[in-house]
Amino acid sequence: MAQLRQLRNQIRSVKSTAKITRAQEMIATSRIVKAQQAVAASKPYAEQITQALTALVSHNVGIDHPLLNEQPEDSRTAVLIVTSDRGFCGGYNANVIREAESLITALREQGKRPIPYVVGNKGLTWYRFRAREVAASWTGFSDRPDFASAERIGRRLAEDFLKADDEGGVGEIHVVYTEFVSMLTQQVHVSRLIPLEIEERVDEGRGVLPAYEFEPSAQAALDLLLPNYIESRIFHMLLQSAASEHASRRRAMKSATDNANELVEVYTRQMNQARQAMITQEISEIVGGANALAESGGE
Repeated sequence: MAQLRQLRNQIRSVKSTAKITRAQEMIATSRIVKAQQAVAASKPYAEQITQALTALVSHNVGIDHPLLNEQPEDSRTAVLIVTSDRGFCGGYNANVIREAESLITALREQGKRPIPYVVGNKGLTWYRFRAREVAASWTGFSDRPDFASAERIGRRLAEDFLKADDEGGVGEIHVVYTEFVSMLTQQVHVSRLIPLEIEERVDEGRGVLPAYEFEPSAQAALDLLLPNYIESRIFHMLLQSAASEHASRRRAMKSATDNANELVEVYTRQMNQARQAMITQEISEIVGGANALAESGGE
């Protein structure tokens, strides 16, 4: 009887867990569509501002900007790590942190001092638990990023890049984030954000893109474009990571729901077996008692 009661309680508990994971799966599924739409909406702007910046730098040799210059004298290197604020998303955060740690190890082998900048409560908790230095952190918007958050991150990174090494500045800025490929595939990417790597673009069929004239000047246009370029790049990466987070959470919650349903079947089978064993034992006891009475009456 005690075994049956325990199995019933386990079945009830697992079914309750399955309801929660199923609800989480449905919520993640509904948010993936909005996240995909946000990624698609931000892509044209990011591509156009990249083309404009490329044309500006490629066809105006005399211009200069601090964000375009290498700083080999600065040993500090910023690593922006984009994680999630909440859990229940499988290996999403573990994959990002693993790639970030690989990048940090590689930078140290080059004689640099990597400094983490963390987006998301999960990554911040991971580094704080290990008493690791974190230059800055941003939380509370990993699943629904907005441009204002990307603007804050971009401004802080640009400010630190422009500082000297002894003032807490950095010579490079790398970003580790997750790119959304499909509902089933999300890939962790590492990208160097600053100094900017500008390559001359070629239009197929027409060769090198034509030169442009900028008003009031190419230098003034560069001063305006570069901050917007950095912020739009970060915003696009945050949107990619948000879509990947929702997809990972949906996949993890679906797997948890399936496992819970399988566990309910196992517990139900065990409960039926225990009930059958109890019934068999009771029948055996009744038959044994009846035989004993019959034998005593016959004597």
